[in-house]
Amino acid sequence: MTVNTIDAQMSRKRALIIVGVILILLVCAFTVAPKDGGGITGLSAEDDTYYNVAKDGTFSIDYVSDYKLVGDEIQLIGYGEILDTFPIIDNKVTIDRVYDQFTLSVNYELTKDDKGDLVLRDLSEEEDDIYVGGGAFSITDTFDFSIDGQKGVTATIKDMEAYYPLVDGEIEIEGTVYSADVNRFFATFWALVPPVVAIVLALITKEVFSSLFVGILMGAILSADFDLLGTISLVVNDGFVGSIADMWDAGILVFLVVLGVIGVLVLKSGGTKAYGEWALKHIKSRRSAQLSTFFLGVLIFVDDYFNCLTVGSIMRPLTDKFKISRAKLAYLIDSTAAPICIIAPVSSWAAAVSSNLGDSVMGHNTMSVFIECIPFNFYALLTIAMVIAICWFEFDFGPMKKHEMNAVENGDLFSTTDRPYENVVEEKINENGHILDLVIPIFVFLIPLCIFFLVYSGGILDGADFVTAFADADAATGLAMGSVVALLITIIYLVLRKASNFHDLMDSLPKGFRNMVPAILILIFAWTLSTMTGSLGSSAFVGGLLDNAGALANFLPAILMLVACFIAFSTGTSWGTMAILLPIVSSVFTTDYQLLIVGISACMAGAVFGDHCSPISDTTIMSSAGAQCSHVVHVSTQAPYALLVAGVSFVFFLIAGFWQSYILTAIGIVTMFVVIYVMKRVLDNGGYKPAEPAA
Repeated sequence: MTVNTIDAQMSRKRALIIVGVILILLVCAFTVAPKDGGGITGLSAEDDTYYNVAKDGTFSIDYVSDYKLVGDEIQLIGYGEILDTFPIIDNKVTIDRVYDQFTLSVNYELTKDDKGDLVLRDLSEEEDDIYVGGGAFSITDTFDFSIDGQKGVTATIKDMEAYYPLVDGEIEIEGTVYSADVNRFFATFWALVPPVVAIVLALITKEVFSSLFVGILMGAILSADFDLLGTISLVVNDGFVGSIADMWDAGILVFLVVLGVIGVLVLKSGGTKAYGEWALKHIKSRRSAQLSTFFLGVLIFVDDYFNCLTVGSIMRPLTDKFKISRAKLAYLIDSTAAPICIIAPVSSWAAAVSSNLGDSVMGHNTMSVFIECIPFNFYALLTIAMVIAICWFEFDFGPMKKHEMNAVENGDLFSTTDRPYENVVEEKINENGHILDLVIPIFVFLIPLCIFFLVYSGGILDGADFVTAFADADAATGLAMGSVVALLITIIYLVLRKASNFHDLMDSLPKGFRNMVPAILILIFAWTLSTMTGSLGSSAFVGGLLDNAGALANFLPAILMLVACFIAFSTGTSWGTMAILLPIVSSVFTTDYQLLIVGISACMAGAVFGDHCSPISDTTIMSSAGAQCSHVVHVSTQAPYALLVAGVSFVFFLIAGFWQSYILTAIGIVTMFVVIYVMKRVLDNGGYKPAEPAA
């Protein structure tokens, strides 16, 4: 039996597995899911007003009241008539906004602002100043709604609640009757089934694209409740087209393409080769090569996307020289991406956490809260400790050890038939390149410009301080702008340096794009799957699970870590996981600030775990691309390492629920080193001999 015949049979088996899984799950969903389960997904009124329920099961409605200042009273105006009057006494007035189920009574002072304009100032300081102007003004009350399955919705405003039931498919809210769109799978465990199926299939079949598409298709079918045209619309319009059209996603794609182009430019200029030759003179062992990869990853802390592709393009020639497998390189890259960024106050991750926590937490600035969380982010810190220990002790285990032994003994850096980057055509390299042709484009142009445009997007030129600007930064916009400008300057620099002619430089544009195609495709598929998961109300489902967790306060950090691990691993989005859980954590821990810090840290730790090892995570995908390693190989070899760190972190989060001390962090780091040392003594029966640099 030939190899091709065996491959054909394996392909048929994988196809049968995929088809069988789809049919079984869809039959179960169609027959088992209760008709009255799920939840409300949207409300529509007769005047075509439509409110879409977000993936966390919430939506908002603004109610505007019109008023007029006349003499010493304020009049409520409606339908051209005076509905009520509120007297002004000593420049103070109480305005009652009456709704069906409650009344808002707010005390105001009639005064002037810094510009001399007449305003109403809320004496409780809960509202912004209301500009009165010529006498006519409006007051807006925003009702925040959350769904209660298919039973109704709960409105919340100023710590007051009102319930509006669903009756015969309709809900009456403040005199307006809305028709409710319902989905029996929304905000149920079915919301997490599509990503779980995609992950399991990817690990079983070794086919990433088909597995992701199965998850996308299943999510769309459930979200459309088996409607054919609705399913197609969700997959194409809301999914693939929506992901590409989204400004954030488009910015990341631009950044990826530009980074790929810069990588080719640096390679053609001879800068990468020159750095490799310089490194070989100073780096004499596999240990040093791995540790230098780690420290370079630590140095590029500003953003995980930037980290993955930059470290990979710079260090790949060096690690190849020392016969370090591509799987190991991908692990080193991935372990210095999200785990480093999540503990760096000046990073896109710090900005994401701050934005999810709001303006303040229990009276503390969110950036200071982030900094206080760093010592308790056990997963990130212990991952860093494990990388250092693994490199220093020259110890590997699980599938990674097979790849490393094959690389050292046979010179095979891939150890698999799946080599998506092996056929990448080597570029013609300038033999007279200089190490500055690498250092200047990356460390003088790219990194500083990306940092500048990150804080620029956060308003630093509008008067914001550096920390505030970074907290408000738009990572996708900043990285895209910074990388594009860096590319233009790099081209000018290389032309002036005569490192390459202009024709070859322009030829690098499509080649750099082609190098990024595998990562771009997987990213688009992963984003689309995340959209399908969100349309099924995954956030609302998880939030409901944690609503009554206050009684387990001391155990909650460990529980939150597990929940965050599962969500991030299933959905592939660490930022989405934090967006789901951080507001919930803030509402659960309302009295114990130190326990709140540990709880937030646990959410971030679990989110990083998912980002670190989920096969549909952005950074996992880009780590594979940066190392030019098979994506499935990277996931399978990294999983045992990530799970080991996650297990140790879980134990320390259990302890931290009762003892919040920096001493615990030090003990955790020491414990990680001890665990690796003991594993080496017990499991390593000779291992592999250090390799000499390849010729």
